Amino acid sequence: MNDTTFVLTLAASVAAAVPIALAALGELLSERSGVLNLGVEGMMLIGAVTAFQAGDASGNLWVALAVGAAAGAVFSLIHAFLCVTLRANQIVSGLALVIFGTGVSTFIGKSIEGEPLDTDFVPTRWGALADLPLVGPVLFDQDPMMYITIVLAAVIAFYLNRTRAGLALRAVGESPATADSVGVAVALQRYVHVMIGGLLAGAGGAYLVLGQVPAWSQDGTTAGVGWIALALVVFASWKPMRVLLGAFLFGFARRANFWLQGEGVDIPAEFLSMLPYLLTIIVLVVWGSRDLQRRVGAPAALGIPYIRDER
Repeated sequence: MNDTTFVLTLAASVAAAVPIALAALGELLSERSGVLNLGVEGMMLIGAVTAFQAGDASGNLWVALAVGAAAGAVFSLIHAFLCVTLRANQIVSGLALVIFGTGVSTFIGKSIEGEPLDTDFVPTRWGALADLPLVGPVLFDQDPMMYITIVLAAVIAFYLNRTRAGLALRAVGESPATADSVGVAVALQRYVHVMIGGLLAGAGGAYLVLGQVPAWSQDGTTAGVGWIALALVVFASWKPMRVLLGAFLFGFARRANFWLQGEGVDIPAEFLSMLPYLLTIIVLVVWGSRDLQRRVGAPAALGIPYIRDER
């Protein structure tokens, strides 16, 4: 085994986990409120194309990231309005959001297709820590977004489990009628957390063009990361810190093909490239059992519109 290649693969896996984790954390909050949003891929595309244009115009990474995140949040309002206010089918609305997001991003990004971005996130070396064997390149030679993502996951875990607002959110996802009866504004909770989900998905899409591949391509920018994030929420049992671990696993699956090919593994490169998507399909198929969903902690009201008069 080439130890250097393996360490570089692990480091690349951590970087690849960032956009997956951001999108999954946002989807986790949305689903905790009872709203299933399958439109993550569409929101990531919108975040990516707007961030690219903002970064190209301003030359400021953080402005570009903020614009991409805001675009994802605004785009998610469509889903919130359809599902919370109009009580539309959440699956149909989410799929429509993917189609709409793909079309809008294609239109917006037509003039910049294939163009490079002059600015992108660069790793931050933590002095001597970055030179430590194995853990140095993996943990102490990454760009700032990796550390922000870890802190964000910890904050969300604390919010869900240690605050009154988090308790209210979980109550809305489990039994909106009960939450409503004690004064929790169900519609407001769902709107806010669907928008936060869109914001984080937009940030994840923005990071793809700001921190991984500094170019916009309709076919290759997100490459199904939004769908992977949806499966990751299930894989992590709706727990934020598990999302980080799962994101690293999916990130490793996305990058392991280069390492395995370098090691001379006699498996077609095309098969290795589809490993993360195969893992996504397996997770979603296994999750198909309603009994399993209850056991792994799926919110009881997930995907079910709340109609106050039916209490």
